[in-house]
Amino acid sequence: MANDSSTIKPYKSKEGSKKEQVADMFNNISKTYDRLNRMMTMGIDTIWRKKAIRSLKDLKPQLLLDVATGTGDFAIESLRILQPKKIIGVDISAGMLEVAKEKIQKKGLEGKFEVQLGDSERLQFEDNTFDAVTVAFGVRNFENLEQGLADIRRVLKPGGRAVILELSNPKAFPIKQLYYFWFHKLTPAFGKLVSKDTRAYSYLPESVANFPDGERFAAITKKVGYSKTKVRPQTFGFCTIYECTK
Repeated sequence: MANDSSTIKPYKSKEGSKKEQVADMFNNISKTYDRLNRMMTMGIDTIWRKKAIRSLKDLKPQLLLDVATGTGDFAIESLRILQPKKIIGVDISAGMLEVAKEKIQKKGLEGKFEVQLGDSERLQFEDNTFDAVTVAFGVRNFENLEQGLADIRRVLKPGGRAVILELSNPKAFPIKQLYYFWFHKLTPAFGKLVSKDTRAYSYLPESVANFPDGERFAAITKKVGYSKTKVRPQTFGFCTIYECTK
C-alpha cells in the first residue's frame, strides 16, 4: 500500500491540511451528497445503516453522539430505530450541517436531534458522556485515525459502544474487479455530472482504497484502548460494521 488514509487529500494541487480540505469538499458537495451517496452504493447503504444501528438495540442507549453526522440521515434513522432521548450530531462541514438542520426542522425533531460544528478528532464533550457513539462513512476522512478513535472512546461511558460503518475493499474474484470498475471508474464519472466538485468523487474511492479496513482497523481500536472490537463485513466486503466496546 503506497499511502495511508491520512495522506490522501481531496485536492492534490491545493494547500491546506487534509482536515481543511475535507471540510471544503463537503461544503462544496453538501447539496448533492445524499443523491450521490445513494447512487454510489446503489442504495444498499440504507440496509447497512439499519444493520449498524440495530447492533445497539441491546444497549438501549439514551444519549448518543453521531460523529461526522453530515446531512443527518444516520442519526435520524437511529432516532427511529433506537428511540433514545437525544442524539447530538457533530461535523466539520457547515454546509452539510445546514442540510441536516433543514431535515430536523422539516421532521420536527428539534428536541431530539441537535447538530454542532466540531472536530471529530477533538470532540467538545466531557469524558464518559455518551451511552453510544456512531460514525457512518466518516472515519476514513479523519486526518489522524488513532486520535479520532481515541477521542470517541474518551467521550463514551464505561461499557459504552462505538458503532462504525465504513466502506471497505472486497478481496474475492470477481467482486473485487466489479467493485473497482464501479467505484473507481463509474462513480467519479457520475459525480462529475451531478456535482460541481469534480475532485470529490475521485477522492472518495481513493480514500477507501487506502483505508486500513477489517482486522487492521480492529488492531488500531485495540491500540487506543477499546476492550473488544467485532468486525462484521457486509455485502461481499463492500462495507464493514465495527462494534467497538470501551
